[in-house]
Amino acid sequence: MTRVPMLLFCSTWLCVALLSACQPSADKMMVLTTDASYSASLSNDGNIALVSTANNGVQVWDLTGPSISYQWLQGKQDNTSNVIDTAISANNTFAATMSSDSLAIWRLDDGSSVGWWSLPSYAQSVAIANNGQTLVGLVDGSVMSLSPQKNRLIQFLGHQEKVNSVSISADGETALSGGNDGKVILWNSQTGQPMQQWQMDSRLTKVLINDSGSLSFAADITGNANLWHSNSGDSLSQLDIKRRQMNFSAARFVKNDTQLLTGTPSKEIFLWQVDSGQQTGHWQVQLSKNTQNRGAVVYSAAMTTQGSIVSISSQGLIEYWQ
Repeated sequence: MTRVPMLLFCSTWLCVALLSACQPSADKMMVLTTDASYSASLSNDGNIALVSTANNGVQVWDLTGPSISYQWLQGKQDNTSNVIDTAISANNTFAATMSSDSLAIWRLDDGSSVGWWSLPSYAQSVAIANNGQTLVGLVDGSVMSLSPQKNRLIQFLGHQEKVNSVSISADGETALSGGNDGKVILWNSQTGQPMQQWQMDSRLTKVLINDSGSLSFAADITGNANLWHSNSGDSLSQLDIKRRQMNFSAARFVKNDTQLLTGTPSKEIFLWQVDSGQQTGHWQVQLSKNTQNRGAVVYSAAMTTQGSIVSISSQGLIEYWQ
């Protein structure tokens, strides 16, 4: 009576093992830090990495070297960091670093500070545009939209529950936000005027708008992940996720917005066709040697100008796949 379940278990285990073994190893790997990290971002071209470390501040890396360009401290006198989210503008001009209660904006050409702001509520997510326009999603259900150039601040109040993810178009005009209320809202970052709204089944983990603002993406905790045309609000596709659940920790449009690159909190990277939602690639990040932590969050993934996939994870590793 016990042989059939045992064989079924063994077969399932074998399938999982074979699937894991089929994941291609990285062609190149670099250790950026052995310190614990709280957040990291890659630039669109994969040449810059922004890493929030536990004991060495926020490090800005030029990955073409590689070498450290700058080390930033936010809100503390020593090197310890409380930065929980980071962002880089599409043109590599500005960077944003966010702690639970403060926001800092920096210039990437010389490492100088643009400004520092105290936040009215606990912060969840940050995004920054080419002109420095910055979004901060807050637990009180609002989104702060800050223009340092115009010295102007508006607060978007379209959500009823905490905002988990924000994204902004490259020109700083169009914002996308998603929260625990399941709402995905497209709105004007200068006026706070809603433009489109979609309702997901459960709380949102990741939203993303492309650089031109023409495409919107959102994923919730139940594994639903949808793409829409921003102007019309019409559905474009739904990611063909064959698991019961998949959460996303990173997302980026690549290849002229024809593909979507995503990362998960469980070491995985996926490439999807935007028009069909079909999966076209799958990779798994590695663990550092001698690490006690058997997991890895994919903080950010990008595609280089040569077409390679590059990722940075909570293991402090930069990895490249052809």
